Amino acid sequence: MITRRAACLSTLALAGFPTSGLAMAPDRGDPRVNTTAGPVTGLRHSGVNVFKGIRYGAPTRRFQAPQPPTPWRDPALARDFGAASPQRGREPNQSEDCLFLNVWTPGVDAGRRPVMVYIHGGGYSSGSGSAALYDGTRLATRGDVVVVTLNHRLNALGYAYLARLADGFEDSGNVGQLDLILALRWVRDNIAAFGGDPDRVMLFGQSGGGAKIATLMAMPAARGLFHRAATMSGQQVTASGPLNATVRAEAWLKALGLTPDRAREAATLPVERLLEAQTQADPVLGFGGVYFGPVLDFRHLPRHPFYPDAAPQGLTIPMIIGNTREETLGFMGDDPANVGLTWDTLVDRITPAVMRIDITPEAVIAGYRRMHPDWSPDQVLIAATTAGRSWRGAVIEAEERAKAGAPAWVYQLDFAGAMASGRKGAFHTADIPLVFDNVAAGASEPGAQTVADAMSDAFIALARDGDPNHAGLARWERYDLPRRQTMLFDVVSRQADDPRGDEREFFSAIPYIQPGT
Repeated sequence: MITRRAACLSTLALAGFPTSGLAMAPDRGDPRVNTTAGPVTGLRHSGVNVFKGIRYGAPTRRFQAPQPPTPWRDPALARDFGAASPQRGREPNQSEDCLFLNVWTPGVDAGRRPVMVYIHGGGYSSGSGSAALYDGTRLATRGDVVVVTLNHRLNALGYAYLARLADGFEDSGNVGQLDLILALRWVRDNIAAFGGDPDRVMLFGQSGGGAKIATLMAMPAARGLFHRAATMSGQQVTASGPLNATVRAEAWLKALGLTPDRAREAATLPVERLLEAQTQADPVLGFGGVYFGPVLDFRHLPRHPFYPDAAPQGLTIPMIIGNTREETLGFMGDDPANVGLTWDTLVDRITPAVMRIDITPEAVIAGYRRMHPDWSPDQVLIAATTAGRSWRGAVIEAEERAKAGAPAWVYQLDFAGAMASGRKGAFHTADIPLVFDNVAAGASEPGAQTVADAMSDAFIALARDGDPNHAGLARWERYDLPRRQTMLFDVVSRQADDPRGDEREFFSAIPYIQPGT
């Protein structure tokens, strides 16, 4: 839903006015920074200088590449988060004018601090950089680093591929990624004024955020804009092929009542209709909503990120690759269909929509009963869907980097967080509050702060030195073959060689195609 405030701000932006914090007057003593587009005034909060809703891109026409903002002279008040990309769900303050970022910094000085840029999750369809879990106050203070979060175009607005259907849409399919590249150019050109070091920029992101980072590592326009990377339960082995992406665009257009030759009319329809049309079954997968993600367009993305190997462009970038042990617990752990699960009913739960690979449920169940005869049907469901669906991409990326001799450190979160239902496990998203050192916002179980100390300091160390090792953590060796060294983050963290190796070997016999591509 597009709010009245977002619509007003969008109108003002189109007139050339900066839209961040227009209703508030600057207070004497508040931090002020001159950016390449104009001055911005933030707030001093909890010992950190905070700038919210800084415009990094101009209001942009649909399905077109983004452009830098129109410069301004009077200080723009950067005290409120900017609008999020339109999306289904409960994200507040949505607008197609959504190219905003946020900065937390210990000092607007010449500190040349490491810069940690977080790219939010939500697949390619939802989310924003404004969630409480992503507040950068504690991380900035803890590590004396500059933290940046951002918004960009999502779903069909960021990734619908119309290039083969209409002239003038050559950049469509990857404009969400181009937004990220524009934001990173803003960081390169402006972050020194916020006390950051433009030569030590680290990207980190969870789920879809990690996938976006992996994709950027194969995009020539992103070369040199970041120098370290960390992906948390988010991988992109392959992008969507241009023909599949076109099939999806045609199905989406049909739901809009448009034939392919009328594709350009999608740029004029109400945004609510565009979002509603995405809810039909994906024409390639056969289930779920229509998938919109990065496209192998040979214009902005000339190759797959990790197929047939790791993109050479990213091989010199030190990288953390992580996952959580019970990843899919976060998606299906509280499903009523799992109550009283038996070996017979488990067959109906391990569906193609869940596994995302071509294997029979009977083979999966037999394999796990052989490997782990003491496990329950519920344990097998979560373990198999995690290993076969979520973890596979992480394994492939780590192994391809190891083959190329590229620096990678791999982790698995073993620390059990509590879901809203009270069920516990290392589920998808459980590592976010730990890395941000925001346990009060999302990880209050006993021992959470101990794990947060180890994880956040590891990410800070990577940002600072290009190596995640620090005094509070057992020695973390680079991932190589055949050892597959992996840090198991828990109350007592330790390194292990090839954890869950039996599950890895079992699924390695099944060809893997990135879900959605």
